[in-house]
Amino acid sequence: MPESKSDQPDISKEVSLIERLRDKATCRDAFNEVIRLYSEPLYWQIRRMVDNHDDANDLLQNTFLKAWTSIQQFRGAARLSTWLHKIAINESITFLNNKRKRANLSLDDEQSMIINAIEADTYVDGDELKLHLRKAIAALPEKQRLVFNMRYYDEMKYEKISEILGTSVGALKASYHFAVKKIEDYFNALD
Repeated sequence: MPESKSDQPDISKEVSLIERLRDKATCRDAFNEVIRLYSEPLYWQIRRMVDNHDDANDLLQNTFLKAWTSIQQFRGAARLSTWLHKIAINESITFLNNKRKRANLSLDDEQSMIINAIEADTYVDGDELKLHLRKAIAALPEKQRLVFNMRYYDEMKYEKISEILGTSVGALKASYHFAVKKIEDYFNALD
């Protein structure tokens, strides 16, 4: 699993990309560039939420399909990357909620299922410490897990997370603080 965010275009390049997306003559090539630029960071955002390679790939395709079909409605009020992350997160949350309903799982059962999936995962290599970190993160409540992943792995600023999730910066900082405390407690219990 990558330890840091991947390179994303600066604002001026993103504005140019949005203009090309809105032009029917250049939109296909521009969207191919969107896929090239954002596939990896979106994949890892989704993967940390659903923790299954095949589901993450499916949700990534759904994210790009939804973005493609609604690109003309993109107002540009937020950055393109923010908009794409929001779509990916919403797709992932919908997927998890549907999966939970189909399996008639409680949130605790879902956390156990995620931990079991982590242990059985063949697509991610890692040492024992990384495995324990993934398990500790999986044990967090969904919102704390999401905030922790965005802040720790994607190195997002609280302001960007706030735009994506529609939550105040203060509440995000509290969620992150509680997540870190729970992860610390998890590791302390291993000793």
